[in-house]
Amino acid sequence: MRISLSMLFGAVIAAAVSVPTAALADGDAAKGAKVFKKCAACHTAVEAKNKVGPHLVDIIDRPIASVEGYKYSKAMSEYATEVPTWTVEALEAYLRSPRGVVKGTKMAFAGLKKDDEVENVIAYMTDPAAAE
Repeated sequence: MRISLSMLFGAVIAAAVSVPTAALADGDAAKGAKVFKKCAACHTAVEAKNKVGPHLVDIIDRPIASVEGYKYSKAMSEYATEVPTWTVEALEAYLRSPRGVVKGTKMAFAGLKKDDEVENVIAYMTDPAAAE
């Protein structure tokens, strides 16, 4: 049986997608709570209350641009039609470069540049109680 390059490439992509993400596997919620302080002026991950930005309670697997009572930018609403759910992968990309991922977003934050900060803050947002 011959395996074409495209079949091999497809298998590699499928395997990569099925592997748990580093953010959930390696993140430290306690360290993430410290990183989240960069976000806390505009967001909360422990209370379903909007601030300058929408709350981030239960963000993983939540539809993008869906928090009731928060007025999203046109850019974020349009992004939600392309990427409908905050998966770990979507959140990782956005946290690294909000304006690069969603051109025209209202979020002024430049992004997290260190892999461990991204992993840790996602671990914290996934389970804030684990930081205690």
